Amino acid sequence: MKDDLGHDVDVPREARRVVSLVPSVTEGLAAARPEALVGATDWCTHPTDLDVTRVRGTKNPDRAAIERLRPDLVVANQEENRELDVRRLREAGVPVWVTRIETVDEALGSLRRLFDDALGWGVPDWLGAASAAWEAPAPATRGTVVVPIWRDPWMVVGPRTFTADLLRRLGWTVSVGAAPDPTSRYPHVELADVDTPDVDLVLLPDEPYVFGPDDGPEAFTSAPTRLVSGRLLTWYGPSLVEARTALDL
Repeated sequence: MKDDLGHDVDVPREARRVVSLVPSVTEGLAAARPEALVGATDWCTHPTDLDVTRVRGTKNPDRAAIERLRPDLVVANQEENRELDVRRLREAGVPVWVTRIETVDEALGSLRRLFDDALGWGVPDWLGAASAAWEAPAPATRGTVVVPIWRDPWMVVGPRTFTADLLRRLGWTVSVGAAPDPTSRYPHVELADVDTPDVDLVLLPDEPYVFGPDDGPEAFTSAPTRLVSGRLLTWYGPSLVEARTALDL
């Protein structure tokens, strides 16, 4: 089979041992077949009771630990994981399936291929429910939204991202203000460039930077702010089942 990047992957007939290097995919794997998930990163926080071998982070996975787990398949993502780690795992004989996801539709299609074709598990119930939840057309435009993901320096979500597409499907247009590189997926910005009266809403997620009631809203004096779940805004797993309703902003 070919993964999302067109790389040939020797997939098992039915994966019995899986390592996930993608937090949102980890949640989906655990929901579908928890006994098959044997390894995950330190950043894989859902489900909260996940009890598997931890293989460090998404950008610095412990490749030796992964090899010792003897996985039938390792799941990675083009954006979240390094090509170097994927290549070296493959060179060590470990099959790696890489996903590429920049839109809601790509997420649903990519996950369907992962579960049905690569893992041989069939389409899980939660994925069917997520597909149904996002069938409805986008509502009328609600306004312009800015989504910071870091501060000091400030970084925001750009238009060519999964989060931007998800918000577009909810009626919002993502803005990067006067970012020096507006085409960047996550551009650096000056606070004054996004804290402007023409911004209708600033969404402050709790990851990767943990914005909270006392850390984030106080920085904005012109645009209204709202704290939101980063999982609902940026993850493409079971969270998609509830995201459309929960993020009805």
